[in-house]
Amino acid sequence: MKVKIILSFLVLVGLFTSTSLMSSCGGGPKTDGTQQVAPSQRASSGAKQLSEKPTLQPPSLKRVKVAFITNNASDFWKIAEAGTQKAAGDFGVEVIFRIPSAGTAEQQQQILQDLITMGVSGIAISPKDPENQTDMLNEAAKKVNLITQDSDAPNSLRKCYIGTNNFEAGIEAGKLVQACTPPGSKIIVCVGTLDAQNARDRLEGLKKQIESTGHQIIDVRTDETDRSKAIANVQDALVRYPDVACFVGLWSYNGPAILNGVRDSGKLGQVKIVCFDEEDETLQGVKDGYIYGTVVQQPFEFGYQSVKILKELAEGDESSIPPNKQIFIPTVSITKDNVDEFWNNLKKILGKS
Repeated sequence: MKVKIILSFLVLVGLFTSTSLMSSCGGGPKTDGTQQVAPSQRASSGAKQLSEKPTLQPPSLKRVKVAFITNNASDFWKIAEAGTQKAAGDFGVEVIFRIPSAGTAEQQQQILQDLITMGVSGIAISPKDPENQTDMLNEAAKKVNLITQDSDAPNSLRKCYIGTNNFEAGIEAGKLVQACTPPGSKIIVCVGTLDAQNARDRLEGLKKQIESTGHQIIDVRTDETDRSKAIANVQDALVRYPDVACFVGLWSYNGPAILNGVRDSGKLGQVKIVCFDEEDETLQGVKDGYIYGTVVQQPFEFGYQSVKILKELAEGDESSIPPNKQIFIPTVSITKDNVDEFWNNLKKILGKS
């Protein structure tokens, strides 16, 4: 009888101890009525019970590799490259930066194909000729996360566009033209090509703004990003249209090209210049008073935000893309009044001071 009592007591002790151990290991219910299992526990438990294949390495643990393609070799893109490098460090991403030296759509196509072969997860491109590149962009979008920057291809399968609202930027350029020339003045526009969406949008914005003051665009000169031709275009225009009051350059290198063409023609200070972007020669021209003003974008942000979005897309996160698939970076108008402050800040961004 004593033996039976002792045995019963030992069994009860054993059951109590076992139950206590299970509770202390987290297997029991939580006081709020829910049961929480750590992801690592859930994965290992499922693998053992269902004999599933080994869990793949989560994408977040892999080093994401993305690429950025410009549409020409302008100094404008050096600022964008600085933005991509900053984002690469901030987000732990490998960035491949590619510049088509000749600035042609054919070069862009070859670069795009090479990058896909290299295994990048996403590409940000400034399409040179979006309408004729739509098929190429759509094929790329089927293989990688594709976004556009600087110049859009709205009819393509790109995930989103990051850059300037170029119509609004054209309006800002028009305001500068109105500020430095009298109503009814004659204007000549210079740009690489009107095939690019950003060029067309800027031109339309410019026209919209100056129509109220009777300014006339008497010619549009294209140069296919050939700087020598860009200067020659200005020289020829000054001979053909001696009464032109202002040149407007829509792409970054057009400002310096117009400045040089006007200087070589002996018309410095006689013809007003309005342009885009922040090349050193442009900013020096503004500082010296030979360029009235320039509408600067923020190419650093083009680069930074492109890498950020591509990193998120590689991880399956599309939350930063708005419904209209356009992420606009605001512009700033630079004149002699604020050029020093702007230029000093730009030098800090580029590590020049």
